[in-house]
Amino acid sequence: MVINNLILLILSTFIGRVYSLELDLDSFESLQNATALVAYGLMDYYTGNQYGKTVGMFSDPYYWWEAGGAWGSMIDFWYYMDNNTYNDDIMAALLHQTGDDWDYIPLNQSTTEGNDDQAFWGIAVMTAAERNFTNPPDDQPQWLYLAQAVFNTMALRWDDATCGGGLRWQIFTWNSGYDYKNTVSNGALFHLAARLARYTGNTSYVDWAEKVYNWMEDTYLISNGTQMFVYDGASVTDNCTTVTKYQWTYNQGLLLSGSAYLYNFTESELWHERTKGFLNASVVFFNNSIMYEAACQGPQTCNTDQRSFKAYFSRFLGATAQLVPETRDTVMHWVNTSAVAAATSCSGGTDGHTCGINWFYGGWDGYYGLGEQMSALEIMVNTRALHKPGPYTSENGGSSMGDGAAGTQATATNLSPLNVTPGSKAAAGIITAVIGISIFACVLWLIY
Repeated sequence: MVINNLILLILSTFIGRVYSLELDLDSFESLQNATALVAYGLMDYYTGNQYGKTVGMFSDPYYWWEAGGAWGSMIDFWYYMDNNTYNDDIMAALLHQTGDDWDYIPLNQSTTEGNDDQAFWGIAVMTAAERNFTNPPDDQPQWLYLAQAVFNTMALRWDDATCGGGLRWQIFTWNSGYDYKNTVSNGALFHLAARLARYTGNTSYVDWAEKVYNWMEDTYLISNGTQMFVYDGASVTDNCTTVTKYQWTYNQGLLLSGSAYLYNFTESELWHERTKGFLNASVVFFNNSIMYEAACQGPQTCNTDQRSFKAYFSRFLGATAQLVPETRDTVMHWVNTSAVAAATSCSGGTDGHTCGINWFYGGWDGYYGLGEQMSALEIMVNTRALHKPGPYTSENGGSSMGDGAAGTQATATNLSPLNVTPGSKAAAGIITAVIGISIFACVLWLIY
């Protein structure tokens, strides 16, 4: 591993002398050219258009949830950069993965996905609705419908039996993490509720957002004060009394932008103050105004998932600036500074525009992957956040249609583990024996 990293760093030194990603934030053409290269590099990891591969999925080791995150990034790329190169791929992916019940629990993920996994596909289609991305054909589920279905199926899993409420990390009880109530699942439910409230004008979503927020605050997943930090989660084994205090960019962003959506919709000073509190605390994710994943980037321990977190934080920062004018100076300073730094990291690989994880390294740091490309793409395109209209609603340009009961027609997806009794084992043994004897008899018959 050490030798591989050394080779990558040596390559980056020589490649960096030949290639560079030019980025001039004062030139839209420069930004379009730079982001087109980064987006092309992102799509290098897409395998869904290859023979025999699954539409919507990226190459190993990228899990299904990150694919949902990546399509959200590609919608942002289309919207901010006026580039529709990949729109057919976006449409195909978002529709192929909806599942039989149109709620983003597809059969190929139905035993492994968690609440947070489902949520990131819901966030992607919510973005499609708010950006007025091309609507699906009439015989297909619409973007708003899909976002509502994700929200409703998640809300049905609200668990009052432990910790006084909250969502568990996992949907299915047999998966590791079912005994953990993590912030990303609950924060995503809060976030979706806030966006649905603003888009539809339905205040019942505000009620849900308040319910989730209050539970998170009571469980100390959110700190109090002028700096409001967001922590990772808590275990049900001790009734959520011990909080895991890791801080991740995407958790901070979910709460920050969710509060911004609610303030923009309700004009409540409470949500205004909360937005500012989350923004003040976000400074922990910046080094000289350049974004980094504080919990893992320094010690170089970021796993595959964590290397994509900055993408979502960048997206949520852009939305916050659009929705709450008071935040714009701070947010856009961070975004612009980070975008220029990210561009310097996108100077590696054989193509010369492979992006790294460390944006204040001064070049490519030898890291590469879907998460690195997504993060660089999102921070760059969000430099245009104030040059485009903010998220649309059903009243000012959003054309996607939905259904408040979406996702509730099917049985709640929260399955118990299989209960294998001694009688079941005995019956299985008999069946196995009968099958074995049958196979043996067939072999004898063939020989005869």
